[in-house]
Amino acid sequence: MINQPFVDFYSVLRVKPSCDAKALECAYHDLLKMYHPDHGGTVDTDKFNRIIEAYRVLRNPDKRAEYDLLHSQNNPDEWEFSAQGDEDDLDVRSALTDADDHARMLMFLYKKRRENAQNAGVVGFYIQKLLNCSDDTFEFHKWYLKEKGFIVVTEHGTLAITIEGIDHVISISRSTRAEKLMIAKSSPEEPGEAQA
Repeated sequence: MINQPFVDFYSVLRVKPSCDAKALECAYHDLLKMYHPDHGGTVDTDKFNRIIEAYRVLRNPDKRAEYDLLHSQNNPDEWEFSAQGDEDDLDVRSALTDADDHARMLMFLYKKRRENAQNAGVVGFYIQKLLNCSDDTFEFHKWYLKEKGFIVVTEHGTLAITIEGIDHVISISRSTRAEKLMIAKSSPEEPGEAQA
């Protein structure tokens, strides 16, 4: 890295230096899909390779710490701004956490429906405990998933997944599996890994 011209890996992945591992991974997956050689209109092999290189460095805590020193020397203003914190980053992290909680809640209710299709309701308290969230946050999650038509409140006051919710879980599961296969096929091996 030292003998090569400086490349702003954070800019390549469209994240801030203060981003956490989850935001880094989300950005990586989104950009990888966008510029993947198999993707029609937005194929860009150079960007695709830079994205992989950037993620390979930034996902490794030791490499990232070394790179951050270099980055802060080349972009001191950006680090000063990042140190102050950014409300937009906090909002993005909250939205990503909510999305994860919605997915966990739906998967939990999906499993319960599969185990007992006729009596699939779950007391909200148990789901809230699973998510480890406040009453207000849990009410938000319930409201959102009910409005989307993914869950219902049963006649006994429990929560159950709907057909739309099951379809959503299946769709997300398929997308996740396809994404993992695509990334596994496209990610080059780490230096030093055995090659066939």
